[in-house]
Amino acid sequence: MMRWSPAPPPRPGCQHRRLRRLLARELPHGLSLGISTLRPWASANFVGARHLFDCAYAVGEAAALRSALQDRLSRTQWALPGHIVADVAVEAGEPGLLRIEMLTVED
Repeated sequence: MMRWSPAPPPRPGCQHRRLRRLLARELPHGLSLGISTLRPWASANFVGARHLFDCAYAVGEAAALRSALQDRLSRTQWALPGHIVADVAVEAGEPGLLRIEMLTVED
């Protein structure tokens, strides 16, 4: 009989912590990282993860911050050994909060 665990064990090649540190370096002054989560992701051809980061800001217009941050993060070269950042999306959430979603795939 096969038993399934309710939560998969962390993958040895997971780059979530490294990605969080790199993202913190790329954030402009006035933005700070909050909680982050990792969700395993797979398609027919790729295996990876969706990384979700909450980012708080104190002042500024959400639309302008979101647009500027989207442009900046899309142009960034991410140094993740064995992984590629395939997509970056920045969305406005609750007032004072942006959500950054990054999709990584194993190289």
